[in-house]
Amino acid sequence: MFPSVIVYSPDEIRGKIIVNTLKLSGIETIQFANHFEIEEAAHIYSPSIIILDIAKSLQNEVNFLRKIVEQLPGLSSIVVLVKRSDVTLLKDMALNIELCASDSLDPESILLKVREILLLLRRKKFSIKNIFFILYDAMVWTIRVFRKATPATVALCFGLAGGYIYWCIVTLPNIQSLEHYSPYESSKLYSSDNTLLTEFYIERRTFVPHETIPFHVKNAMIAVEDLRFYKHHGIDLVRIASAFLTNIKRGSIIQGGSTITQQLAKMIFLNPEKTITRKIQEIAISFHIENRYEKNEILGLYLNQAYFGTRAFGIEAASQAYFGKSVKQITISEAALLASLPKAPSTYSPFNNPEKAKNRRDFVLQRMLDAGFINQNEYNRALTDPIPIQFHGRKYKFPYFVDYCRSVLEERYGDRLYTSGLKIYTTVDDRMQQIAEEAVKNGLDALKERKSEHLQAALFSLDLKNGNIKAIVGGTNFWDSQFNRVTQAKRQPGSAFKPFVYLTALDQGFDTIDTIDDEKNTYKLPGQDSSDTIWIPHNYDDIYRGSVTLKTALAHSLNAATVSLAKTIGIENVIHTANRLGIKSTIHPFYSSALGASEITLMEMVSAYASFSHGFKVVPVCITKIVDEEQFTIIEPSGLKERVISERSLKKIKEMLHAVVTEGTGWKAKELKRNVYGKTGTTNDHADALFIGFDDEVVTGVWVGMDDREPIGEKETGASAALPIWIEYMREIAK
Repeated sequence: MFPSVIVYSPDEIRGKIIVNTLKLSGIETIQFANHFEIEEAAHIYSPSIIILDIAKSLQNEVNFLRKIVEQLPGLSSIVVLVKRSDVTLLKDMALNIELCASDSLDPESILLKVREILLLLRRKKFSIKNIFFILYDAMVWTIRVFRKATPATVALCFGLAGGYIYWCIVTLPNIQSLEHYSPYESSKLYSSDNTLLTEFYIERRTFVPHETIPFHVKNAMIAVEDLRFYKHHGIDLVRIASAFLTNIKRGSIIQGGSTITQQLAKMIFLNPEKTITRKIQEIAISFHIENRYEKNEILGLYLNQAYFGTRAFGIEAASQAYFGKSVKQITISEAALLASLPKAPSTYSPFNNPEKAKNRRDFVLQRMLDAGFINQNEYNRALTDPIPIQFHGRKYKFPYFVDYCRSVLEERYGDRLYTSGLKIYTTVDDRMQQIAEEAVKNGLDALKERKSEHLQAALFSLDLKNGNIKAIVGGTNFWDSQFNRVTQAKRQPGSAFKPFVYLTALDQGFDTIDTIDDEKNTYKLPGQDSSDTIWIPHNYDDIYRGSVTLKTALAHSLNAATVSLAKTIGIENVIHTANRLGIKSTIHPFYSSALGASEITLMEMVSAYASFSHGFKVVPVCITKIVDEEQFTIIEPSGLKERVISERSLKKIKEMLHAVVTEGTGWKAKELKRNVYGKTGTTNDHADALFIGFDDEVVTGVWVGMDDREPIGEKETGASAALPIWIEYMREIAK
């Protein structure tokens, strides 16, 4: 079957959402991602509608849009998805297109636009009057034929009709599949203390057993959709006759005769095309369903499958979307509003048309009163209830963490994440995450009083026992910038990289009290001969102390001494040590890398620092367990791996990192009044400021800087810019 709609979207995920939304409504749709494919498909399939998703790249797609409109004038309609700000531009182009404008992808409005166009096309082809004329002509022709026909001809006609009906029935889908029916369900993401963080879905749906749905909710739906539901056997001949007479009187189709069972059959097994074959199959399936299942089971399946608007599928999701609570808690008035929606969700939406929504709700309440489902007092009270005005959309707590989890889960589960109703329990601690966000905000507010307004900051915190991620702050505002400066930004760690140099020395037999030279020396960059490749590392205070111990050199972050040590032990060995502890980013084999010149993510640095606390390699973990729709539990492995630091080296590197706090650049952390270990980091021109450290429970890293790598400000170091944020976070989580 050729598709009615073809979709062009260079964004694969956006394209899938559009296609799946249309397919779930029975509209045959396919997707293409490049110009050549969409042009070829348009010529081959001659679809009724072409959807062009160019909202993200309008400037680059204008010529292509003109080409499509000019070369394919025979198309019924071209629908263009654009941002609201681009509507004027496209209108000025005076192209023969339909605009679907939204600042973010809105599948429901796209579906509404497509249905509207398809309905207009069908109306051009059919009308009630035309159908009556066709039926009248057919009846006259049939009478004439039968007058002249022989018994054999009559038998042939009956045989053909019987064969056609038999074919319709034998090609029915397997009704037993309802026993294993599993509609698309939202997957839910929870914090470690069971706070709902967000939902992932194509269809927002949470399946609820029919016995848990309140009677007044069921009665509201029965009252408006199928009053004789408990009296018929899938097909209501009384209702069909009544609807037929009403439609003849009005001269158009204004009333349908489908029962709830028929609607369920159509939603699950059939497409919405109005053909004789589909109607025969719908009736046959309805009889099968009624024979196999109890009425309450059928009603429950319908309530879980129906579409209520705002991307809410099923009664539970609808209750959450419109009222922010479970279906078990909604009132009679609220049940009536939900029951009013499946007929035309956009038309009767309380957010789009509050007056129509109220009138439709009141109509349902009247039907419930007339049917005896509610009494007069309940009816009167329900009429006074207000219409909801606030949409309860998908929750999105801790967006940087949620977005990171989504990327991890998508890699493992693909589309199943959005369709399988998984319950996903994460490692993030609700309290610690809020403390982290507050600490970053307070720290930046203090910095902005004396420095740039465009500062960014990131914080990353891991549980030392298992590598569980307890908090992620990837920037100052996720909604302004989704770029995660913990997981995606590669920046120079500066002096925060130095512990890898000193650990390498300890592994080679050096001791904390061994001495190295802190002198100004020149180094020639490898592979170069000219004099302008000479590099001289400078100490921050430009003071050189001569012979110093390893412990002193790290505590006071002496650049000259560190490079001298790196030359002695070999920069390649330092790189190997960093890789062994989990650094995956490229570290260049230059002496400047010993001072943190190679770019690394904050996540890598913090994970490696976790090894300094106990000697084991740490892989960050964001998920603890996943419960699928079968209630099968998948337990995620611990983030602790093999030992990467010997007991001897571990004891001594911790002693040196503790000295950074007690006598070195991280002295401000002494205010915590407990054993903490860490290292400051500051890059050239003060473009990056870091502090990474740990106590006995967690390891935490803080970065402060600007996305354009401009300097934070003169003398703004890891100790002055990042350490105060780290201290506040570590202080508050210990309370």
